[in-house]
Amino acid sequence: MKVVLFCGGLGTRIREYSESIPKPMIPIGHQPVMQHVMDYYSQYGHRDFVLCLGYKANTIKDYFLNYKPQLFSDFIVSGGGADVQYLGEPKEDWKIALIDTGIWRNIGSRLWAVREHVQNEEMFCANYSDGLTDVNLDDMVEKFKASGKVACFLAVHPPLTYHLADIAPDGRVKDFVTSDRAEIWINGGYFLFKPEIFDYMRDGEELVVEPFKRLIEEDQLMAYKYEGFFRSMDTLRDRQTLEDMFEKGVMPWRVKAGAVKQSA
Repeated sequence: MKVVLFCGGLGTRIREYSESIPKPMIPIGHQPVMQHVMDYYSQYGHRDFVLCLGYKANTIKDYFLNYKPQLFSDFIVSGGGADVQYLGEPKEDWKIALIDTGIWRNIGSRLWAVREHVQNEEMFCANYSDGLTDVNLDDMVEKFKASGKVACFLAVHPPLTYHLADIAPDGRVKDFVTSDRAEIWINGGYFLFKPEIFDYMRDGEELVVEPFKRLIEEDQLMAYKYEGFFRSMDTLRDRQTLEDMFEKGVMPWRVKAGAVKQSA
């Protein structure tokens, strides 16, 4: 199954990094967060990627043109570097289409721009490329297939608890309470689509606004609710949380060997 990754945004909420590199290239440990997302899909056997580039596209192109799998694997080197024996699985079986979809396009326009790369698929995955989870992708796919619908998104709880203010029109605060995360579901940015999604889209529209409204009107959109681990890297604080997890070796998005089957 092909995986479309949206990699072209400006990342303005994490400007400390995104002024020098695109947001998907911000590192978690020794790898860009985008590669952690790609590793997640690869664990389920999905290794055919379509990258929708935009802001600082050449940075991402250069990364893959000069990709060195030995930097991310244990290996034995001999012959002065002429012979390299990997002790882990290198990423040589990845197929990556790097498509420059423009700097100012929104997510919907980026997906529209690469539609020819997925139009012959039974279904395909799509992702914002900056969020990590340990959701069982095989189960999500199976439930999506059984639903017969056109689109599916991962629904998760917000990672933080907010204090909600009930404010009167005149500015008077009527109440101030802690939000109940159990009642709040948000879009986690992990999508499953059939090619028919493009029948609900128009170039220039934001993916989760007009197209999703049309899907809802025809009962063609489903949510896969998930209570487990999810964390998006929206702010510097989010990045530090994920970095701390990496340093402690707590990486739930890395599925244990043998825990998933190899999908087509």
